[in-house]
Amino acid sequence: EVQTVASGGTSVQAGGSLRLSCTTSGFSYDDSDLGWYRQAPGNKCRFVASISGDGRTEYADSVKGRFAISQDNAKNTVYLQMIRLKPEDTAGYYCASYENCGYDCTRCPGQGTQVTVSS
Repeated sequence: EVQTVASGGTSVQAGGSLRLSCTTSGFSYDDSDLGWYRQAPGNKCRFVASISGDGRTEYADSVKGRFAISQDNAKNTVYLQMIRLKPEDTAGYYCASYENCGYDCTRCPGQGTQVTVSS
């Protein structure tokens, strides 16, 4: 079973930056890419970015040029560097195997971290 724990979320002002981390257990890049997702109250869990075992990345259009996903396979950790944050980026952020959630799913799996961006 894949387990994930995200951390690093906090409250920031619009235009600010944050770096999120997510540690995993039971995950293998042989089975799936690893993705960052976010979920705001009343909304579905939505794809933000993903990374493959060989470092190929993909981003949602809404975050291209502002967010960057990276990995440290030795630490079973994936990161999300976020710059030029906007109020609409406010959400709980989670990491999960892409196989588990795809581009969206009902509820983000794992333990998330809250990012709140104020205008």
